[in-house]
Amino acid sequence: MDLKQNTPVLSAYLAAGDVIDHEHPRVRATAAALRADAPDVYAYAKAAFEFVRDTILHPADSGDGRSGTDLPPTGGRERVTWRASDVLGEGVGICYAKAHALAALLRAEGVPTALCYQNLGVVHGLVAVRLPGSERWVRQDPRGNKPGVDAQFRTDREQLAFRPRPEFNELDYPVLFAEPHPAVLQCLQQAVDRPHLWRTLPTAL
Repeated sequence: MDLKQNTPVLSAYLAAGDVIDHEHPRVRATAAALRADAPDVYAYAKAAFEFVRDTILHPADSGDGRSGTDLPPTGGRERVTWRASDVLGEGVGICYAKAHALAALLRAEGVPTALCYQNLGVVHGLVAVRLPGSERWVRQDPRGNKPGVDAQFRTDREQLAFRPRPEFNELDYPVLFAEPHPAVLQCLQQAVDRPHLWRTLPTAL
């Protein structure tokens, strides 16, 4: 798929802000801990991906998980996280929030990282990375693995959590966003708890 930046300025994909707040001490401390065991930028990016994928709980891991985000909560904390530092602090977040956390960790170490989306009945969030020395963006999905889901950090090809099914009108959005899409951010910020979030997930961008 031909991925397209929504802004031509690469530095936009390194920027810090209210959502991808990679200047926050918690993000910096997490990045430093991961960097300590990484001999190069590829190893760091892979470690950051696996940390978010495996350590940050996705609260909707039940049922068949096809959409990645539209399943009812199965217990646990009800707070809806969206800011990267809060996702790392709370240790929980849906796909969009996990993408924000991974973007912050990668941008903190100078890896351009975009936010991107799929439509799987509801909008699903992931990231794309552009490692130094590469001209290619490669999507990565830190949503979290389970039976039937095997997302891995790869730069030779994509190995994502889900493949859209055209027969169900599912699709990949090809745009690489420097900031969260407004529909996604509004959904997260206005949700008073997770049950409210499940009812208000965007179904299109």
